[in-house]
Amino acid sequence: MHQSLNFYIDGQWVDPVSPQRHQVINPATEAPIGEINLGNAQDVDIAVRAAKKAFDSFSQTSREERIDLLERLIEAYKVRRNDLAKVITEEMGAPSHLAANLHAMIGQLHLKTALQVLKTYSFEHERGGHKVELEPIGVCALITPWNWPINQIAAKVSPAIACGCTMVLKPSEVSPFSATIWAEVMDAAGVPAGVFNMVHGLGPVVGAALSSHPDVDMVSFTGSTGAGIEVARNAAPTIKRVHTELGGKSANIVLPDADLEKAVSGGIRGVMANSGQSCNAPTRMLVPADRMDEAIAVARDIASQITVGDPTQDPDIGPVASKAQFDKIQGLIEKGVAEGATLVAGGPGRPEGIDKGYFVQPTVFANVRNDMTIAREEIFGPVVSIIPYKDIDEAIAIANDSPYGLAGYIQGEDAETIARVARRLRVGQVLINQPRPDPMAPFGGYKQSGNGREWGDHGFEAFLEVKAVLGAPAPAAAGEGGEAKQAVPA
Repeated sequence: MHQSLNFYIDGQWVDPVSPQRHQVINPATEAPIGEINLGNAQDVDIAVRAAKKAFDSFSQTSREERIDLLERLIEAYKVRRNDLAKVITEEMGAPSHLAANLHAMIGQLHLKTALQVLKTYSFEHERGGHKVELEPIGVCALITPWNWPINQIAAKVSPAIACGCTMVLKPSEVSPFSATIWAEVMDAAGVPAGVFNMVHGLGPVVGAALSSHPDVDMVSFTGSTGAGIEVARNAAPTIKRVHTELGGKSANIVLPDADLEKAVSGGIRGVMANSGQSCNAPTRMLVPADRMDEAIAVARDIASQITVGDPTQDPDIGPVASKAQFDKIQGLIEKGVAEGATLVAGGPGRPEGIDKGYFVQPTVFANVRNDMTIAREEIFGPVVSIIPYKDIDEAIAIANDSPYGLAGYIQGEDAETIARVARRLRVGQVLINQPRPDPMAPFGGYKQSGNGREWGDHGFEAFLEVKAVLGAPAPAAAGEGGEAKQAVPA
């Protein structure tokens, strides 16, 4: 049994002000795997004060000092990478291979990427009569979800450290033990006291206290669009920066010249990975109407090959992360049947032979209309909706007809057509013919998928404030006086 009963504040593991136990459930067995304590506004205040105190000195550290710190973090992370993979399987149900080769791996990747960017990042620009300086924004509240727990922690903490910010992390109470190991990594690497702090708790309590705290300068939130709206509301009275990465309902446009079997099979497997619990999953597959029957046949065959089961035995997909998530997905699958979509594979209920755990059948609907509930709402489970289109203009219109705009996928052969479609998609990231992820590519969305970008050098921008310096005396040449030129307003 795991226990994470203390919070990491000011370089120490401390008791909560008013301890409140919370059981963490293994979604594969529905049995408790440990406990955490939930914090409150007083715990948040203590953590924020520690971060504010540490900011004075950490914000003044040199590039070289922060490079050295990131290098130490990378080494400390390597020591715990296997521990992270194991606990991610336990707490949110990722199959062992996925937990080791992607979930735990990507945390190390974000640290390495931040280090790479930091070595050459320009924090100062000369522009004619003035200078622009990019400075750490201050104390940052980092609120992260359960679906890719270490990915989202690392994607926020790594650039925050690189930019000289201090922070308070509130991880999800659904997958908290990986966050505790992350805090232990920070401690082992010798992160200065108060630079990184962590308080476990519920969103409406700890998350709200962080986003409304007057001494928090910036909130970085990843989660549902509804929760992101609440974060923005709580932050509004103090006019702090709010950086969000929210929901998605990404369209996957299979162009007429695409290899249909490859495109459909890759698209189905792309949704099923991580049990469909990825905000950028290509859950709306758009195929030419006259090839719908072919697409259905491929989809049915691929869905039948996807194995579901005990995540420690390395199936293709494990359970979804919680009972609440399982119930939501079941309700939306039933809604798809009720609204008249063609059920190609899967459906309501657990997979055959499984009577315990939050396991969902790999489910595919076809002949879906874009006004159906399953095409509008983010299901966040292993469910694909196949939508017909008559021509490319209609495909683009359907793809953009969504409150979300996180990602768009295109499968095809003609480079000119692909480029034309990509330009017209109102999304933050376009993925063509199932490319490999690129840690330097900016990640984030349009519309209700959020604002701002993470990953690579774009990930630094959220943690930096812009200062213009005008009229500074020019450095004097050796043995000579210098005279500053007066700045002229533009």
